[in-house]
Amino acid sequence: MANAGAAIQTEAYPLDATRVELLSRLVKGLDASTLQWLSGYAAGLASARGDTLRALPAAEPDVSAFATIVHGSQTGNGRRVAEALVARLKAQGIQTRLIRAGEYPLRELARERRLFVVMSTHGDGDPPDDAMAFTDFLFSRRVPQLPSLEFAVLALGDSSYPKYCEIGRRIDERLGGLGATRLFERVDCDVDFETGAADWSARAFAFIEQVKPIVPAARVATLRPVAVAAPWSRERPFTAELLANQRITIGNHVRDVRHIELSLAGSGLHYEPGDALGVVAENPPQSVEAVLSAARLTGSEPVERHGKARDLAGWLRSGLEITRVTKPLIGKFAERSGSAELAALLRPGNEAGLREFMTRTQLVDLLVHYPSNWDAAALAGSLRPLVPRLYSIASSAKEVGDEVHLTVARLDSGGGSTRPGAASHFIATRADAAQLSVYVEPNPRFRLPADTSRDVIMIGPGTGVAPYRGFLQERAATGAAGRNWLVFGARHFANDFLYQIEWQRALKRGLLTRLDLAFSRDGGLRVYVQQRLAEAGRELYDWIESGASIYVCGDATHMAPDVHAALASVIERHGALSAEAARERLNRLGADGRYLRDVY
Repeated sequence: MANAGAAIQTEAYPLDATRVELLSRLVKGLDASTLQWLSGYAAGLASARGDTLRALPAAEPDVSAFATIVHGSQTGNGRRVAEALVARLKAQGIQTRLIRAGEYPLRELARERRLFVVMSTHGDGDPPDDAMAFTDFLFSRRVPQLPSLEFAVLALGDSSYPKYCEIGRRIDERLGGLGATRLFERVDCDVDFETGAADWSARAFAFIEQVKPIVPAARVATLRPVAVAAPWSRERPFTAELLANQRITIGNHVRDVRHIELSLAGSGLHYEPGDALGVVAENPPQSVEAVLSAARLTGSEPVERHGKARDLAGWLRSGLEITRVTKPLIGKFAERSGSAELAALLRPGNEAGLREFMTRTQLVDLLVHYPSNWDAAALAGSLRPLVPRLYSIASSAKEVGDEVHLTVARLDSGGGSTRPGAASHFIATRADAAQLSVYVEPNPRFRLPADTSRDVIMIGPGTGVAPYRGFLQERAATGAAGRNWLVFGARHFANDFLYQIEWQRALKRGLLTRLDLAFSRDGGLRVYVQQRLAEAGRELYDWIESGASIYVCGDATHMAPDVHAALASVIERHGALSAEAARERLNRLGADGRYLRDVY
């Protein structure tokens, strides 16, 4: 808070001279946190009296002196990093502009002077859905040269994907190639992003503070409510009771999919359809034992990480990732074992092979097939932290009250993998009344339209159908007038038609207007959801033209690109457009918030 004890400019305030003097004496010498509390207290008094806070006149800001912070985030990590930096700057009276990448006014890039980009990489080196328009423009021929721009990039990613932090790296290189000046080197962060993000934010803060605009003290001290932090979070999860754990698929050769119900009673947690639930899990005991056996270690060896000491078995059980391998981990095994096979996988151009290898490989497989000598400290030091897993919420609070429902597929059943996943195994093996640590991860990019008269088209094979269960519950509870169309796919009608009875009831009630199904193993030809979209192309196009919102949820590697191509083809054919114009039309739907994806 800049110069909080300075004299208050009376012409900007509806106070007489006596009250101005009293207020000046009251705030003199108070620190920032006390002033924030006081502003919230005053705002609360105004709210209780039914008054409306009147905006104070403010001088026109010097836009050239501002720093702009742009964030693109798929799961919310990038957004939180950017918001935390802006909050820290505002606490010091430093004016900055925080913009979601999808809302950035592209024409302003040429006039930008200081740009800080926090960008997550999603899927196979792609930008988050809410950043597509921003990145498309940045990598297009329309983007101007930027010789007057200073910038810095924080790249967030997941090293269990081959193109780790790819989009952040490309943005960093592109801005530099357009003539902009890099303030400091890009920082790449894995899923344990907190330390790297904090270091990057500290450097950004230090630079912005040096060039901060001069802000009149009276403007900074404007009374406003104080934001209340969420009661539960990834760092402080809520302990929820398991109410139901029911398998909803049939057969030994079909993936075990569970319908999970948890109680949020007493938590104060709130969620909207489209949000995700973070689940803090432990690694399967059999996986921990297999890793120790393959590494020829007992598990009792003491290991210290980041100032915390535990035995190795404890770290492997609940502190470190052992069911997903990362590119850096494969690199360490290639170096230690001297494996030419692993070295070849890591070479540029082999991304497809590396992706397939990472999908089917766990730590124990590396230890067995590429043996080398590992001590406890070296093994633990090569692994990244075990992070919570996010699951699309399959319910609406308007329907289920203080509960939250999930749809969870076990990775070690019917899908080609024989090794258990961390969270899916952990959740599926919990008995009723078990306790799970959870938190709500908001997903504002995947919301139902505010206008309930709008139609919605929901595309989700497999467990990608989960959020649409919540969507329909919400639409029923709010009496939405818009039509609802579900396109669902699975392998077998009889074995894994998830929530079949609920969809049929919704059809009978008229809540679900249309249901298209694709079961890929029930006939001679394999039929997927993208074929159903093509078959219904004329009606699908008519829905889109009448204002429908399109939702896609599920696999990012194969399904999402195939569905994207199918939608573009429908628009091209039935809109009588060129292929390029159809793609641009689909991209505009995304920019307008009518084409939304939650893919993973």
